[in-house]
Amino acid sequence: MTRPPAAFSVPSPLLRALASTEPSAEGTRLIGDIRRSKRLVLLRGILDAAPGPRAGEAADHWALLEEAERHDPEAVRDVLHYPATGVWAEETLRRLHAPSGPPPDLGHLGALAVAAAVRSGIAFKAALRPVNGRLVLPTLGLLRPPRPGPLALTERTWDPEDPATLPLHTLPGGRTALDDLDPYRACGSARPAPVRAARRLTPKGHKRWDTQWTGALTLLERYDTARAEEVARLLRSVVPLAGGSRSHGATQPAAPGSVLARNQAPPALAATLVHEVQHGKLTALADVLTLHTADRTARHWAPWRTDPRPLEGLLHGAYAHLALAGYWQRAALYGARGAWAQHARIRAQVAAVLPVLRAQPELTVAGREFADAMAAAERSMDELPPPGDQHAVARRAVDRARRAWYGQHPELAPYAEG
Repeated sequence: MTRPPAAFSVPSPLLRALASTEPSAEGTRLIGDIRRSKRLVLLRGILDAAPGPRAGEAADHWALLEEAERHDPEAVRDVLHYPATGVWAEETLRRLHAPSGPPPDLGHLGALAVAAAVRSGIAFKAALRPVNGRLVLPTLGLLRPPRPGPLALTERTWDPEDPATLPLHTLPGGRTALDDLDPYRACGSARPAPVRAARRLTPKGHKRWDTQWTGALTLLERYDTARAEEVARLLRSVVPLAGGSRSHGATQPAAPGSVLARNQAPPALAATLVHEVQHGKLTALADVLTLHTADRTARHWAPWRTDPRPLEGLLHGAYAHLALAGYWQRAALYGARGAWAQHARIRAQVAAVLPVLRAQPELTVAGREFADAMAAAERSMDELPPPGDQHAVARRAVDRARRAWYGQHPELAPYAEG
């Protein structure tokens, strides 16, 4: 068993390195370890809380997982730590401790076990009940049984060439899945309201995503190799957003390693990936380190939003935009069109927020060190400023936006400077 999240320590140099948003091997390794540890704790909690009549069934599924792990540990880890599995695990544990609500979906543990058994190559027999005529096997895809009722499964059941089988689409260039199948890919109470996952895409839709994804990775590798590697290591799945979603991208705390994203041109998609991966990093860090003690009251101005934000939201936004400012600065140095303007605008936004963030009395000692390191990273961008007066112009525009916002929210003016 991996260490529980509370057992992790974050030395000061590593904390400051993470605060800078700059990728590092040590930081990426820590984020991965935290995620894996938390997932195992969730799964253990489900097994311990499974009600009497279902405990035996859950134990059987877990036994199949253990057998598969003896043959192919990496395949089983990938299934158990797949992002959508986290949404299922948190939702199931919540329902197990709230018996008056909807029943927990313990049958999904069987789908995880079967997927792990198939991928490990062991011989097995299992019976699972499809939901609405579909049986999703995480990381593999879905089966459409020819008749209703329980489905008998063996190692020969999964056949990607069978018309009744829909394999999960893998994006070019790595192991990142384009997940438009898993029932838990974008659900649960953590999902942002304006975000809605797309239904199963057509082959044409998959091809369009392949093209945009390849273009985005090419740009990341050209402009910022370290961030390209970070995306490759920390991102396991992309969930397409449905048309009409107001957001370009989003993350779910319960689904670490996944990004919800709209199909968009490669430059915008590359920026979305950089931005959303930072949210995932900060969420993992907050699982082992308390950065502030503020409540969820929305009282702060954030230049990238129109609505007031709680301190947690302000911290997340500043962190993700700090990474974007760095990315666009590197892109500009490589001659990317419009990159200096993007850098100047986003950096000015971050610079306007950081003094307020650093002044918050609810910051812990670690939170203050984190915010100070973010400010140091922002100041270091002075070494490679945009040409002309672009940064000064951007700062003046942000100041005007700030004054206008507080003119609309005069009751929040006392929080303007922390």
